[in-house]
Amino acid sequence: MTATTAPPRSGLPLARLLLVAAAILGALFAAAAPASAHAALLGSNPKAGTVVAKAPADVALTFSEQVAMDNKSIRVLDPKGKRSDTATLRNLSKGSTVTYGVNLRPGLANGTYTVAWQAISADSHPVSGAFTFSIGTPSKTTVSDTGENVGGGLVGVLYGAARYAAYAGFIVLVGGAAFVVACWQRGANERPLQRLVVRGWLTLTAATLVLLLLRAPYTGSGHLADVFDLSALKGVLQTKPGAALVSRLLLLGASALFVAVLFGAYARRTASTEPEPEAAKERKDLTFGLGVGGAVVAAGIAATWALTEHASVGLQPGIAMPVDIVHLLAVAVWLGGLAALLVALFRTPSIERAAVRRFSRIAFIAVCTLAATGLYQSWRQVGSWSALFGTGYGQLLMVKVGLVAVVVCIASFSRRWTARLSETAVGEVVAADEAGAGAPGEAGAEAAGAGAGAGAGEIGIAEQEQEQEQEQEQEQQVTVPADPQRAAQLARQRAARTVVRERRVRDADPHRTGLRKSVLAETVVAVALLAVTTVLTTTEPGRTEEEAGRNTSSPAAAAVPSGPVDITLPFDTGGPKGKGTAALELTPGRSGSNELHLFVDDPAGKPYDVPEVRIALTLKAKKIGPLPVVPDHLFTGHWSADGVQIPMAGNWDIAVTVRTSDIDETTVNKTVEIG
Repeated sequence: MTATTAPPRSGLPLARLLLVAAAILGALFAAAAPASAHAALLGSNPKAGTVVAKAPADVALTFSEQVAMDNKSIRVLDPKGKRSDTATLRNLSKGSTVTYGVNLRPGLANGTYTVAWQAISADSHPVSGAFTFSIGTPSKTTVSDTGENVGGGLVGVLYGAARYAAYAGFIVLVGGAAFVVACWQRGANERPLQRLVVRGWLTLTAATLVLLLLRAPYTGSGHLADVFDLSALKGVLQTKPGAALVSRLLLLGASALFVAVLFGAYARRTASTEPEPEAAKERKDLTFGLGVGGAVVAAGIAATWALTEHASVGLQPGIAMPVDIVHLLAVAVWLGGLAALLVALFRTPSIERAAVRRFSRIAFIAVCTLAATGLYQSWRQVGSWSALFGTGYGQLLMVKVGLVAVVVCIASFSRRWTARLSETAVGEVVAADEAGAGAPGEAGAEAAGAGAGAGAGEIGIAEQEQEQEQEQEQEQQVTVPADPQRAAQLARQRAARTVVRERRVRDADPHRTGLRKSVLAETVVAVALLAVTTVLTTTEPGRTEEEAGRNTSSPAAAAVPSGPVDITLPFDTGGPKGKGTAALELTPGRSGSNELHLFVDDPAGKPYDVPEVRIALTLKAKKIGPLPVVPDHLFTGHWSADGVQIPMAGNWDIAVTVRTSDIDETTVNKTVEIG
């Protein structure tokens, strides 16, 4: 008898590896913050933290991309927390500049006001934030809760888990079905594979329903109870993400018909051994029809992500969306097929070597497609080496690439085991031919698909087959007892012996055991890879994050929008009547020609004429200035100057000198950003 390596017990290693995968998943989700802003706030008018001399007519916000907002999206709260806006959203966008605002109520008192805002990015993710500005002089504010818990809290955790489940269900559904149709058609009759694909369909359907119900609280109030708000659900259905989720449910209905045909009529035809050419042609035509129909439905489901995620906004969306669909299909064929192969190796009595080899070739093509489409997506979403290493998106992308490399490395070992399975099959056939026995030799392994007598297509050892035949003869000789309980007990014993025989036959080949272990390791790493991908889809792209940082922090960047500069500077010259405030307005507040107004008030807030005021502008970063400005006196406490030239954008220091007597004088200054 040819010696065979006893396969290790699979239960304990499988449990350990699943625990490791669960730990990786937990760490990834625990470290993931609520959905990051994909539409960045580039600027506001009034600007955050500024002090304006008088109440502005409105508050305007400018974003890096298109956003969805309503009358509740921008709220302006006074120091006591009461709304100071008219609750009517205004679209102030011009050209490529995306700006929304709200009008303020007239007669606002001095103090610090809070602007709380929330919106939905063009890629379907919620964004929110808050900032303050002051009218007259800053004051204390009672506002602490500046907005709803958009994209976070329990709703955010549940929404993220549903997103992961949706991706996993799609991969298992599409990849498992593709494995059966393209690699192992006889697998359509195997219960474990049927359960895998059906569970993938159920998971994707349930996750889609959960996402649809959670959409309103996820992008709005953040309260879980709002899943029962039918009016909010109606509003979700009118949005692009809501329409995409409904379309996915409709496509899942079509995929249910596909699964029914695959494991119904198609399974019966693949199980048939009829040699007639008509039957073979019918099976071939049905295979082609299932392949084309399944590919169309799978592409449609993948499109429901591409139309609402990162691919739908930013650079080249017309190219990015088809590329994203191909990318998702490649992932599903590779990882879903890997899951199907794992189930076939662990839960089915046998699988043809030809099927494993076909999947190996298809997986190689899928990985190459994945690499090509992923390279384009990475360039589009990252854009620079600094964004790759300096942003959260870029760092997660590097982790994803590393995990893909690990899976590919493990897959190389799987290909070696697959090749050994093929070599063993050749040895079996040669030995069988020499012996003339018409059955597999002692080095039995999985079925090769080539006829070798009655034992072709199954793993076996000669002694095991003889033992099975003897046990079957003994079972046939046993008389069925009249006692129903005894008969049921015998039936259970026979079923248990059958399971043990199948497992012993299945585990007899050491090459198959090695393949099972390597495929299991691939699957565990693939679970972590899917988790990283899910987190990546809710992370602000590196290109967007870097552009938003340049717009908000770079001195040379143009402020969008270029609103007027409003500052209030308290002064005290130290002499009699030396206290007051100087409020300066610079319009339009950008490089080039500007109009300047200066208002001087006494401590009681009444216009105050002082003997002299002088103004100087300095850009220290470029060593420009001080540039003197001599305003003209117009009215009591009011000075003005036209044609004030600002040579370039940057952080300018504005110094105001006030003289209240022949000897009492002081200079107050403040640095402001001028676009």
